[in-house]
Amino acid sequence: MVKRSSFKILVTGGAGFIGSEFVRQAVALGYPVVVVDKLTYAGDLARLKTLKGRFTFYKADIVHQRRVSDIFRRERPLAVVHFAAESHVDRSILNDAEFVRTNISGTQSLLTISRQVGIEKFVHISTDEVYGAIVRGKFKEDFPLGSNSPYSSSKGAADLLVKAYAHTFKFPAMIVRPSNNYGAWQYPEKFMPVIIYKAIKHEKIPVYAKGLNVREWLHISDCVRAVLKVLERGRVGETYNIGSGDECKNIELVKIILNILGRSKDLITFVEDRPGHDWRYALDSKKIREELSWEPQIAFEQGIADTVVWYRENLKWLQNKVKFLESYWQRVYRPCN
Repeated sequence: MVKRSSFKILVTGGAGFIGSEFVRQAVALGYPVVVVDKLTYAGDLARLKTLKGRFTFYKADIVHQRRVSDIFRRERPLAVVHFAAESHVDRSILNDAEFVRTNISGTQSLLTISRQVGIEKFVHISTDEVYGAIVRGKFKEDFPLGSNSPYSSSKGAADLLVKAYAHTFKFPAMIVRPSNNYGAWQYPEKFMPVIIYKAIKHEKIPVYAKGLNVREWLHISDCVRAVLKVLERGRVGETYNIGSGDECKNIELVKIILNILGRSKDLITFVEDRPGHDWRYALDSKKIREELSWEPQIAFEQGIADTVVWYRENLKWLQNKVKFLESYWQRVYRPCN
């Protein structure tokens, strides 16, 4: 068990959705934290406003080795938790270049620097999507990768780089693969905040095909508690799935949120399906539950209800993000022929 007060963590993508929750929890536990974030469209320091003066921040692109290396040598972190990534499937379908650049080249750059300075622990944040789709059963950590989208393929390539460093150089890396995260502060290109925003505004809610694709939903706070468990007690070289067991068809999720907000199901509109849309993701999380004594604490419907309340109370933040998304939504959500 690490001594938290003297174990400095460098967090890439710490102004992002999941990364910022990690920073909030890590700071609350007493860890010194350094945040490195490029502040792309999806990054926002407002997510860290409650921590003013309690962490160190650098605006930097992880692909730029010299800049990032200078930060490492100045701050001397003992651990890296690597969240920084382009993370939206639809955007990767429209243009995959930035996904290859950030998710693959950025990870390679970070691994090189971390190895050079002698990092003690490196936690790489991956995704359940690297396994591809599964009709029955659940993915285990030793399943072969079967990525289907440009996004998931870039993350799968990053996973393989991390594994290569762990094997070839005995580099102290671990990989976590969470299922679909949800909660406060999520950028409204993702499915749940899109539903919530459009339902609040009485606008049509776009649902791919018939909405029968299945996802496993994990509250952001439960995900980050699992990442912290891996950081503190995980076995070097290992991969850990993080799943809640809460599976839900997309159409059913929409109906749950409409019910919470008291909106009509007439708002649902089916749109042309996403190209190559994976049918179902589901993770076997037995390993992290047994080895690290992690269990999700947020019940699914309560987590959704709390998330809806947060967006209603922070509607101004949500609207400020949405105003940049209208043309993007028109490209992604195409009416069915």
